[in-house]
Amino acid sequence: MTPENTIALILCLPLFIALGIVVAGRFSDNLREAVTLLGASALAGLVWSLLPELMAGERPALEIGEVLPGLSVAFRVEPLGMLFAALASGLWIINSIYSIGYMRANREKNQTRFYVCFALALWAAMGVAFSANLFTLFLCYELLTLSTYPLVSHKGDPATVRSARTYLGILLGTSIGLFLPAIIWTYHLAGTGDFTVGGILEGHISGADVGLLLGLFVFGVGKAALMPVHRWLPAAMVAPTPVSALLHAVAVVKAGVFAITKIIVYIFGIDFLFATPSSGWLVYAAAFTIITASLIALRQQNLKRLLAYSTIAQLSYVVMAAAVLKPLAEVGAAVHMMAHAFGKITLFFAAGAIYTAAKKTEVHQLRGIGRRMPWTMAAFTIGALSMIGVPPTAGFVSKWYILAGAFQADNLLVVFTIIASTVLNAAYFLPIIFMAWFAAETPDGPDHGEAPWLMVFALTATAMLTLAFFLFNGPVIELESQLVRGGIQ
Repeated sequence: MTPENTIALILCLPLFIALGIVVAGRFSDNLREAVTLLGASALAGLVWSLLPELMAGERPALEIGEVLPGLSVAFRVEPLGMLFAALASGLWIINSIYSIGYMRANREKNQTRFYVCFALALWAAMGVAFSANLFTLFLCYELLTLSTYPLVSHKGDPATVRSARTYLGILLGTSIGLFLPAIIWTYHLAGTGDFTVGGILEGHISGADVGLLLGLFVFGVGKAALMPVHRWLPAAMVAPTPVSALLHAVAVVKAGVFAITKIIVYIFGIDFLFATPSSGWLVYAAAFTIITASLIALRQQNLKRLLAYSTIAQLSYVVMAAAVLKPLAEVGAAVHMMAHAFGKITLFFAAGAIYTAAKKTEVHQLRGIGRRMPWTMAAFTIGALSMIGVPPTAGFVSKWYILAGAFQADNLLVVFTIIASTVLNAAYFLPIIFMAWFAAETPDGPDHGEAPWLMVFALTATAMLTLAFFLFNGPVIELESQLVRGGIQ
């Protein structure tokens, strides 16, 4: 099979999976879930099959068609997109295993619709990952928003629907009101929106206009949750835990920071932005979001809301690293997408397991729970340590590269922000770990043990990936070094 045919199949397969889930769901739950797992595995296999060509320097592409002169729907495989696609497709397998245990144990309604929308969300995510230009990115970005709305509103009660509308309203409002005008402006300036090594805007825009256009892109990509366009993310916590994992670790937020990083590297160009003073505000905005979201997380008592604000802070690590505009930091931005995905999906899996087994949602209810749910809390501990950046976890690797890039740029603000946020991360995660393992258990609630084994298997697998990435990150570093001209010298 040619690489072009592989790309086409990757873009079509999730649609076939969604259709297969609908048909299988009419016969049996087991068949429906088998289609989900087999389809997710097939998609991951197809995505990963493109890795050898990419590592060899090839950039396979596929053009679907031209909508207007100079405006085409096209896809191209490059290092950053491959990282996102490989991450999302691989974690879809584990998330599907977890979802089966969660949805059955909690007797959730509309399970067929749930799995269908998951497949559609991965379809849109693959489109985002392999977009060859801004127009294609925008189309797939909007499809991702629309396909995840039914997942956020899954419970269907009035409070959930209100929160889901906040989710939809902010993401559509920012993309149509800011992201789309930025794309139109770019096409007007450069005559193209193609993602190009070195960028396309140098010589077409200068001065304060660069900072303004950058602002339209950054705040228009609301999925990156940079303050003040972050409220959709805590609002989405009304969704079932597997959806929260999708939103925070697999597809939605990663699509946001991925898009911003890709726009900085391939539309503006690192050298051009670094030489333009009006773009310097982005580092400050990201640093503000990191510290503020960490302080808000410190005050949360609901476990999922704490993790939501932790996500907002961790996403801005990627934005801040990309905005440092140095090779090591750009690689650090890409690597942190993967490190955060492994750690945060583990934390949400653990939160869902605790809810399923013990019906506990608040931090103060976790006293002594490690003795009843040792597998779950061991995984939670690993995920939390990765968020802090403690070796031997994935979070240490990405923070190392971001800090190295900050020193490369002599940017003390970034160094201070990482140190301060690491302290804040420790301040809200370490007490939970201590309470779960060493405090006396609260007497309230029914007797319980671990959650269903499918859920425990999934959270154990992601915890192991969080540890494994500390040692086996070489191929990712090598691939993402291709992001910047000259690699890491």
